[in-house]
Amino acid sequence: MDKPRPAAAAGEIRDLPVNTAPLSPLQRSVALGGNDYWNDSCSVEELRYAMANGAVGATTNPTIVLGVLKKELATWREPLQRIIEENPTWTEVEVAWRLIEEMALKAAALLRPVFEREHGRKGRISVQTNPTLYRNAEAIVAQAWHFHGLAPNIQVKIPATCAGIPAIEEATARGVNVNATVCFTLPQALAVAGAVERGLNRRAAAGHDIAGMTPVCTIMIGRLDDWLKVVAKKDGMVLTPGHLDWAGIAVIKKAHGLFQQRGYRTRLLAAAYRHHLHWSELIGGDLVQTIPYEWQVLFNHSDIEVKARMHDPVDPVIVAELARKFADFRRAYDENGMTVEEFDRFGATLRTLRTFIGSYAELLACVRDFMLPDPDKK
Repeated sequence: MDKPRPAAAAGEIRDLPVNTAPLSPLQRSVALGGNDYWNDSCSVEELRYAMANGAVGATTNPTIVLGVLKKELATWREPLQRIIEENPTWTEVEVAWRLIEEMALKAAALLRPVFEREHGRKGRISVQTNPTLYRNAEAIVAQAWHFHGLAPNIQVKIPATCAGIPAIEEATARGVNVNATVCFTLPQALAVAGAVERGLNRRAAAGHDIAGMTPVCTIMIGRLDDWLKVVAKKDGMVLTPGHLDWAGIAVIKKAHGLFQQRGYRTRLLAAAYRHHLHWSELIGGDLVQTIPYEWQVLFNHSDIEVKARMHDPVDPVIVAELARKFADFRRAYDENGMTVEEFDRFGATLRTLRTFIGSYAELLACVRDFMLPDPDKK
């Protein structure tokens, strides 16, 4: 087997196939070296666009799956009906999870050539565990193991909750490539990195190969910004305009520096995009950017200069104001800002779990409408 090509260092231009067409901004950001980008959806059409612009992965969650089902109902109507008819004893829960798996496998097949070309280091689709299991480590691990067996290029999303941290360690020890989600803070990211290190060490000590494992830790930078804006509104705060748009960026830049210093084998992933800084400020870092299709199109039609900014510090004046006015920013930005036991009560965690569980419930309701059509409607 050929040895995998080493990743380009930040600022180093990668060799690209000869192409007379000008590169898109997203292609240029990847060519600059360091960062990869994924499509923040399992939609096949959106993934095709992303891959044409340099994407090497994709992701799902209950909100994404629900959105794809609604947007591409013409595509998924027949598969959903087939699942229902072929499994006459199944509940809406079982039908919904088979649909989620079929969506993931379709994207996995599209990414498989990337996976093989990159010798398993790229080309994965992330599938999220049931968000209602966030308190049950054993159940999370069982579902993660099931997803792991669906295809070689499956990555499994596990929440960075109190129960999720030990689940991440155990799943990693079993050989599952994890993607920590529901993560917004430096303490969560460091807890994830520690759990992965313990899992990898256990697996290596048991004589298993870990060379092909590619764990990542998502930091949902836009959702941290969202939460602090909610706090500011509730508490009637007056802040310098624009400063709240830097909270998530400040956290992930600090986390990136610590991950590099400490040699963690987990790679950071930036998610929950709200504006172009969530892309442009992270170019050139050793991390993944998972970008929604709509933002990809906007970035590709923008005149934003593509250059490495990952190592440019956030203005200390901005960090100081956020730290002075928000206890939850201090919890997010300070390495010791929270204990693992406090993760589940953090505002952004509560909001996101409620959103994911709500989307999951709505997805079940959509499946129910197929299984039990409303007789009062035409």
